Amino acid sequence: MRPAVLFILITVMLDSMGIGLIIPVMPDLIQEVRGADLSTAALWGGVLSTAFAVMQFLCGPVIGGLSDRFGRRPVLLISLVVMALDYLVMAVAGSIVLLLIGRIVGGMTAATQSTANAYMADISKPEDRAANFGLVGAAFGLGFVLGPLLGGLLGAFGTRAPFYAAAGLAALNALFGYIVLKETITDEIRRPFQWARANPWGSFRQLGRLPGIGPLLVVFFLYQVAFMVYPAIWSYFVKERFGWEPATIGLSLALFGIMMAVVQGGLIRPVLRLLGERGTVIYGHLFDTAAFLALALVTSGTIALILTPLAALAAVITPALQGIMSKAVGRDAQGELQGALTSIMALAMIISPLMMTGTFAAFTDADAPAYFPGAPFLLSAGLILIGLAVFLRAPARRSTASDIR
Repeated sequence: MRPAVLFILITVMLDSMGIGLIIPVMPDLIQEVRGADLSTAALWGGVLSTAFAVMQFLCGPVIGGLSDRFGRRPVLLISLVVMALDYLVMAVAGSIVLLLIGRIVGGMTAATQSTANAYMADISKPEDRAANFGLVGAAFGLGFVLGPLLGGLLGAFGTRAPFYAAAGLAALNALFGYIVLKETITDEIRRPFQWARANPWGSFRQLGRLPGIGPLLVVFFLYQVAFMVYPAIWSYFVKERFGWEPATIGLSLALFGIMMAVVQGGLIRPVLRLLGERGTVIYGHLFDTAAFLALALVTSGTIALILTPLAALAAVITPALQGIMSKAVGRDAQGELQGALTSIMALAMIISPLMMTGTFAAFTDADAPAYFPGAPFLLSAGLILIGLAVFLRAPARRSTASDIR
C-alpha cells in the first residue's frame, strides 16, 4: 500500500476514532466541569453531539470546495493540526463553554472525510473508485471499533487522558502526511472557490443538475438515516429487549464495526466484480431490508448477537453509490461531491437519532398503544425500501460530466 493511501486511511480512522475515543469519559467530564447530576450531563452531552454534527453538515462542502481550489494536501494537513490543538483545548477545558467550542471546532475538522474521499478519487481509475471508497469505509469502521475501546482503557487514567491521546495521534499523523502526501490537484483541474456552492444547499443544487445525480443523493440520504438506527438506539433496544449488560453491548458493536471493515475493505471488490456497481447497490438494499426486519422481530438475544455482524454485509451500499456518483462528475468537482456526501451523512446524524429514539420511546412507553421495541428497525426497513424504489427509477446509465458549471 502506498504511504499516501495509508495516510488517508489513518486520517479517516482518526476522524471516526476521535468521536468514540471520548465517549466513555464524556459523562464524567461534563459532571466534573458542570458539577451536575447524570441527567443534566446527558442533556449537555446531547448538545455537544448535535453541535458536532451541525458543524460537520455545514462545513463538508466548504472543506471539499477549498480542497478543489487549494489542493488536498494543505486542507488535510491544516485540519489535522487544528484537530490536535482542539483536543488539547478540550483536555484542559474547565467549563462547558470551552467543551462546546471544542466540539464545534471538532465538527469542522472532522469534515475532512470529504477531502480524503476526493483524494482517493483523484488517484483511482474510474472503475476502481468504488472499491477504493470501500477502503475508506473500512478505515472508518475500524475507527468505530478502536475509539470506544481505547477511550475506555485510557479513561482509567483520568477524564482528560483520551483527549491528550487523540491530540498526539492527530499531530503524529499530520507529520506523517507532511512527509508522504503529494498534491493531486493541478492547474488543469483546479476550480475557483465559490461561496454560493460552498454550502450544503448550494452544493446539492449544483450537483442535482447533473443527469441522474439528484435521485442518487436522495438514495444516499435515505440509507444514511436508516443506517443511523444502530448508534441511535442499539444500546437502548438490546437492554430493553434482552437485558444486555454494557460489556455485551460493546462486544456487539465491536463485531459490527469489524465486519464493516472486512466488507468495505475486502469483500466489496469481489461483489463489485460479480454484480457491478448498480447490482451491488440493489443487493445491499435487499439485504439491509431483510436484516432490519429480522432485528425488528427477533426475540432471542443469541440470535440478535449473531445477526449483528451479519447485518454489516449490506455495507457495500455506500462505496458503490459513491463510485457511481464519482464517475458522473468532473475531476475538478470531486471535492465538492464528497463534501456534499459528508453533509448528507451529518444531516442524517442530526435527524435520525431524534426520529429513531422518538419511535423507540413511543413503542416502549407505559402508555404505548402496542409494545414493540423493534419499531425503529421496521422504520429503517421502510426507508431502505423507499430508497431502493428511487434507485430503480433512476437511469441505469449515468452521463459523464467534464465539469459542473
